This record gives sequence, structure tokens and C-alpha cells, in this order.
Amino acid sequence: MKKKTILLMEEDELLVDLTFHEVPASLLSEFVEKIVRPYYAGNLNAAIQDLLRKTLAEQDFLLSHITHVRRAEP
Repeated sequence: MKKKTILLMEEDELLVDLTFHEVPASLLSEFVEKIVRPYYAGNLNAAIQDLLRKTLAEQDFLLSHITHVRRAEP
């Protein structure tokens, strides 16, 4: 039953407002200059969503690799 609930949550996509605290303006400016403007046509929202998705995918890959290596050890 849990899997069905999770699938329904993913289909409905809960949208939330996100606030960042104590992020240096210079870091945000550099992110916008180097990433958002050239690759996302200035769409900061799309850039952050893509960054989060890629980070989660990388985390999943790393965790599956670590689990695989641990299982292979004698």
C-alpha cells in the first residue's frame, strides 16, 4: 500500500515555495550568470529544479553502487 501512496504523490506533484537563507548574493549571481542565462534562458526556477533532479539521481546512483560493492565484499 505504501508504494501506491508514493506513486500517487509523484503523479500529483506537490508544489511548494522554497526560501533560501544565508546564501551569498555572489554565489547566486554566479549561478545565474554561468548556468541559468546560457542554459535555461534565464529561467531560475527550471535551473534549480533540474539541479535538484540531477542531484537526486546522482545520489541514487552512488547509493546503489555502494550497496553493490558492500554486497560483493567477502
